[in-house]
This record gives sequence, C-alpha cells and structure tokens, in this order.
Amino acid sequence: MLSFATKAGEAAARTGGLPPVDKWNPPFCGDLPMRIAADGTWFYEGTPIGRAPLVRLFSTILKREGDEHFLVTPVEKVRIEVEDAPFQAIRVDAEAGPSGQRLVFQTNLGDEAAIGPERPLIMRPAAGGLGVAPYLEVRAGLEARVARSVLFDLVALGEEREVDGERVMGVVSDGVFFSLGPIEETVE
Repeated sequence: MLSFATKAGEAAARTGGLPPVDKWNPPFCGDLPMRIAADGTWFYEGTPIGRAPLVRLFSTILKREGDEHFLVTPVEKVRIEVEDAPFQAIRVDAEAGPSGQRLVFQTNLGDEAAIGPERPLIMRPAAGGLGVAPYLEVRAGLEARVARSVLFDLVALGEEREVDGERVMGVVSDGVFFSLGPIEETVE
C-alpha cells in the first residue's frame, strides 16, 4: 500500500493537482498502523514520519468517510487513526476580497483555505476535552484545527459584536461574521 500510495501522490504532484479521491471507492483492505496526532505529526508504526514531502504525498490521498479517515488509491483503501483534525492551520492572511476582508489559512502541509459563506470557521470542543478550538474545512470534509498562535492573530483581526444579546469577539471573512466566543466581563 505505501509504495502504491506514494506513486498516486507523485502522479498528482506532477499534474499540479490532487488525486480524485472523492471518486475512488476501492474495497477496504484493513487498518494501517498510521496515526495523525492532535498536533499534526504523522506516525507510522509508532515512529514519526520525518520526511515532509512524504507526509504531503500521503495527505493528498487522505479521505474522510463519516468520522473515519482513510488513505485511498484506485484499488485500495486503508483506515488510519486521526486524533483530532488531519491538518493544522498554521497561518492566516487577511486579503482584500470581493466582499471586503477575506481570511485565508495555510495548513502545516501547504493547503490553503479561505473561510466564508461556503466554508465556515466553527468553534467546537477540542480533542482531549481541553476547551473549545476553531476548525475549518480544508477540502472534501478534511478539517484543520486552527493553531493557538493563529487564534491570537484572529483575535487581533477581530471585532466585538452583539449576537443574540451576548457580546462576542469574532472575525469577518467574505462578508460573514464568525464568532470566536463570548467576551467575558471582568470584575474589578
């Protein structure tokens, strides 16, 4: 599987796109001892995969079905473990867009995704029960968790608004306001 997966990823890299994993429905071949840790590190048989280009190639054949993640090729499908989200959003850039500010995120594996009406920024419980964190869809149901440093950048770009009678901090992208959470009142 690993050599064929690498060939599928290399073919996609040569054509400048991603493989059409959404169109591939091969038979399930079992579990692969591969895990994506909550911090975005990829492991194979318990050892971190240190070659970034190899991890990028694997990420191009990653597919999500329900709550499970698979590496797929036209002829094989193997399940892998994903502790939280398969990607980490490690940077955000504010750009001028047709509807005002547009926030574009870059992931740890080089993907870019802008939030807006079709791709929301969602606050939900983080893996491990450690509070809430922002997530966004990168592609085809695959999500990125926004890194803490990027969350600070979002707060710096943010604005206060009243939503449903509650003061919240949030950001605007492509004309849509995304709440980052309520503003806590401090008592002096």
